[in-house]
Amino acid sequence: MTISSSLSAGVAGLSANATRLATISDNIANSGTFGYKRATADFQSFVINGIAGSGSYSAGGVRATTNRLIDERGPLVATSHPLDIAVSGRGMLPVTTEVSLSSTGEEPMMMTTTGSFRTDANGVLKTESGLVLLGWPADADGAIPTFARDTPGGLEPVVINVNQTAGDPTTALNLGVNLPATETEVGASGDTLPLSVEYFGNLGTSETLGITFSPTVPASGSSNEWTMRITDSALGGATIGEYTLTFDDSRANGGTLQSVAVVNGGAYDPATGNLSLTVAGGPLEMAIGALGDPNGLTQLSDNFAPTSITKDGSPVGNLTSVEIDPNGYINATYDTGFTRTIYQVPLVDVANPNALVSLNNQAFQVSPNSGSFFLWDAGDGPTGEVSGFAREGSTTDVAGELTNLIQTQRAYSSNAKVIQTVDEMLQETTNIKR
Repeated sequence: MTISSSLSAGVAGLSANATRLATISDNIANSGTFGYKRATADFQSFVINGIAGSGSYSAGGVRATTNRLIDERGPLVATSHPLDIAVSGRGMLPVTTEVSLSSTGEEPMMMTTTGSFRTDANGVLKTESGLVLLGWPADADGAIPTFARDTPGGLEPVVINVNQTAGDPTTALNLGVNLPATETEVGASGDTLPLSVEYFGNLGTSETLGITFSPTVPASGSSNEWTMRITDSALGGATIGEYTLTFDDSRANGGTLQSVAVVNGGAYDPATGNLSLTVAGGPLEMAIGALGDPNGLTQLSDNFAPTSITKDGSPVGNLTSVEIDPNGYINATYDTGFTRTIYQVPLVDVANPNALVSLNNQAFQVSPNSGSFFLWDAGDGPTGEVSGFAREGSTTDVAGELTNLIQTQRAYSSNAKVIQTVDEMLQETTNIKR
């Protein structure tokens, strides 16, 4: 009977608008929640087809379906802490639950778009709500190993020990020294010129390379030739390299290296100007300048002077700060000026973000409808950048939600009026018998 279908349609309308009211209430309540993704309620009609030409119509009513717009991005809000993290663009941060860390099973991988991460008593980076940040650990030299991108197997909880110390061994050294041209002329004294250069060992110890330059004094004219001998204090002063240096005295390249002959020790590369030395801790590249290069070893005038001596590495230092860069690399800075990468946080992406399963604390999990996930380097593929000192704001537009609230209230009242009218009509039908 069509009058009964009208009653059912009115009840369905009340239920659908109540569902919409629930989404509006949630959105307004979370208008200040960082990382909140607003929910929507969409209505679909039910159509009950009668017999064609019968002149009767049955109301099918309405059905409400809810959806969370996870792919919408809220505005980035600047903060004062380097580990307040947000994703600028597509992609999410991999996280897990704090409870899962104490279990023996594998941590479930979840994802979120923002978080205020702080270290707990064990140095684990987590939010106040218990979401633990996951990342790929770096090797001792700061390099990130290759991990599978379609599985969370290589991800580990990010742990930062604020009391940790670290050192950076020296692997490259640039030697810029001017040798006096007058010492290779006939009648010169032939004195050996000493030079000491500090470098840092694998354990952060300070070691010394002893470098001596001995001129070749000719019987007549100028030889423009020196013998360079290199010793390592970490090896008890043993010689690790000896080379014969010959300098150019032409007008075009006067004072620059003309040739380097290896007496013993590592090879010399004339293209790069590097000596391949082996110190106590391992290989060390010493740049003395390519042939014809005025920026390495030179022989000019009558002065012996180091012009430019630089090296990498640093002694042992204490951790002073930790920051995350736009590519997701977590870098630790020490009080000696040494900076090292300790983790990389990839970004998780799925084909259909809106089909992810929504969990508490603005966290999400993969569902059958979202598609499988892939771990991207931040900024690669479809993903955006990682922003430190920032949080993602709520996607709720309070003005828009209040407008929807007015519309929902009117629609709810109208459906209630339909039910009231049907009740009155049924009452009239009952009164016919009287």
